[in-house]
Amino acid sequence: MNHSDWSKKDLEYIWHPCSQMKDYETLPPIVVDHGKGVNLYDVDGKRYLDVVSSWWCNLLGHSHPKINRAIKEQLDSLEHVIFANFSHRPAITLCEELMKKIPRGLCKFNFSDNGSASIESAMKMSFQYHYQTGNRQKVRFMSLSDAYHGETLGALSAGGLDLYSELYKPLLLDIVRIPAPDCYRCPKGNKRGCCQAECIDAAQEAFARHGDECAALLVEPLLQGSAGMRMYPPAYLAKLRSLCDAYNVHLIADEIATGFGRTGSMFACDQAGVSPDIMCVSKGLTGGYMPMSITITTQKIYDAFYADYREGKAFMHSHTYSGNPLGCSTALAVLKVLDEEHIIPRAQEKAPLFRQMIVEALGDHPHVGEIRSLGLVNAIELVENRETKKSFPSEQRLGYRIYREALKQGLLLRPLGDVLYFNPPLVISPEEMEEAVSICASCIRKVLG
Repeated sequence: MNHSDWSKKDLEYIWHPCSQMKDYETLPPIVVDHGKGVNLYDVDGKRYLDVVSSWWCNLLGHSHPKINRAIKEQLDSLEHVIFANFSHRPAITLCEELMKKIPRGLCKFNFSDNGSASIESAMKMSFQYHYQTGNRQKVRFMSLSDAYHGETLGALSAGGLDLYSELYKPLLLDIVRIPAPDCYRCPKGNKRGCCQAECIDAAQEAFARHGDECAALLVEPLLQGSAGMRMYPPAYLAKLRSLCDAYNVHLIADEIATGFGRTGSMFACDQAGVSPDIMCVSKGLTGGYMPMSITITTQKIYDAFYADYREGKAFMHSHTYSGNPLGCSTALAVLKVLDEEHIIPRAQEKAPLFRQMIVEALGDHPHVGEIRSLGLVNAIELVENRETKKSFPSEQRLGYRIYREALKQGLLLRPLGDVLYFNPPLVISPEEMEEAVSICASCIRKVLG
């Protein structure tokens, strides 16, 4: 069977995620045979440079030999075991290793199997903590506008993107929404990098009105991914931490997309010098190999659940694949590679070069409104009018058209609206960065002129 045959068979059965399947009539699914490093290869052998890390999770490249070996070794001893009243060495060792890297004060690990589940766990944990410590009025949550925290109902409620949630609003929680920082279109008139996070005033007003009734604030630290790789300064996050302290509101850091070196530090929170009350990790945790997530919290929160069974204070939240040994062994291998190969420091060294390449290729393009960077993450926002920052009409689907052209040329971009971005595996080489930027620039010029 050739690629066309496999694509037809795919469409006979599969309903793909986050897709209007009618689009597949003119852009059939690309059936991948194997991956190596930053590259994917379809069943006909065509190569695609994966600069979106296959939905931001592939941290160290496809088919990494050390991670492959760790999974194979674990498979020969234990594939899975119930995680209630049972445990295993990979999970225990993983927690020990993470303790060396996570923000100070976090120390208890609750395992789930995906990012959304981790957010659900964090929200329930926060609510139950307040309920069991005499703050039963704290029944709501706060989050930023344009946030994304997952697709299950609690996580979807916390998100602020109508693309995902508008239809389901009758089912969702009533969230206190704080206007998020928008440094490209700053409401205060400041330029990126030249402010003291004055836009915190909107959060201050929200806390003054609703802080007493809110259990937690959920936030994507420094980088709102699905909002269009929107980036904001560490000072804003530090001020949110202070507000949470003042109103006894938990700070839940959603580091699912930002953790493990994506933003240039191990965790984005590190750049603000803050430690959350609860931190959610997934994606890069297992390098894109295995579905696993962890909700990490403090001793103080953990102690509120620790009581005689008859008191009914236990956290009755579980997932069948919690603490899966294969996932834990994978995560251990990822942490080992990060350390032994000095991945994050090397990525920090490459980051300025990557940005420079993009600026040189596209900085003067009349429809490139802003190029923003954080670690190896780079975003290119396309606008109709560069002076007014007016966006293109959404019905033109310019980002999608550029995505299609890039696929023809062997580059996997997958834009967010009209924001093109690079969020590659941390092991991407300068040569691969140059190739990706060259193809991207060529596609933008072909579509936009």
